[in-house]
Amino acid sequence: MLVMRAYDLKDYQFSGPDWTQSTRFNISAKIRGGTTKEQFRLMQQNLLAERFKLTFHREKKEMPVYVLIAARNGPKLKESVAATPPLDGGPADGGPAPPASRPPGLPKPKMDANGFPIPPGRGPMTMVIPNGHATMRSVEESMAEFAGRLSDQLRRPVSDATGLKGRYDFTLNWVMDGPGYSTDDLAPGPTIFGALQEQLGLKLEQKKGPVDVLVVDRIEKAPTVN
Repeated sequence: MLVMRAYDLKDYQFSGPDWTQSTRFNISAKIRGGTTKEQFRLMQQNLLAERFKLTFHREKKEMPVYVLIAARNGPKLKESVAATPPLDGGPADGGPAPPASRPPGLPKPKMDANGFPIPPGRGPMTMVIPNGHATMRSVEESMAEFAGRLSDQLRRPVSDATGLKGRYDFTLNWVMDGPGYSTDDLAPGPTIFGALQEQLGLKLEQKKGPVDVLVVDRIEKAPTVN
């Protein structure tokens, strides 16, 4: 996670020793006001080089990739209205109540008739996953941005080839699978692949392609002392 943040990587772009996936560290540091995101990344890179003795090289690795396209019957998307009200506002526009009136802790989301969570408020790019039932809501999102979010879910590169140039409001519901989710414990529902076709009229095509990967040559498990 530290290396991925420092070098702005997706998890499929990192290749290192097994212990880097499970061993955890606490880092306490002070950052000057006005520090940019790029400067902060450079600070993290220096920390990894100086304290963990990180060295690496980059290479291209062949792996499964996905291309997002329109399904046979065309997309089922609603283009965003040009002038939208402020997002995630107060109760008057459907947003959450002011902080002072919120109950402590995170409230359980309300469920729709099919057992999928209804995201609170009207904020953009919201995702809720109680009990393996996922709801992803997008407001004023481009297809390139959506492809990036699908990439995070699938842990594989996703590129946009829909040809859709606008910004769209939509909601996607699916049942999670993979590590940590048992289909025996979940009510039936579409996979993310099926949901894309049924609900949005989009499709993911799997191919093979080269992906830029950061390969760790050396990294110390015990950082140098303070």
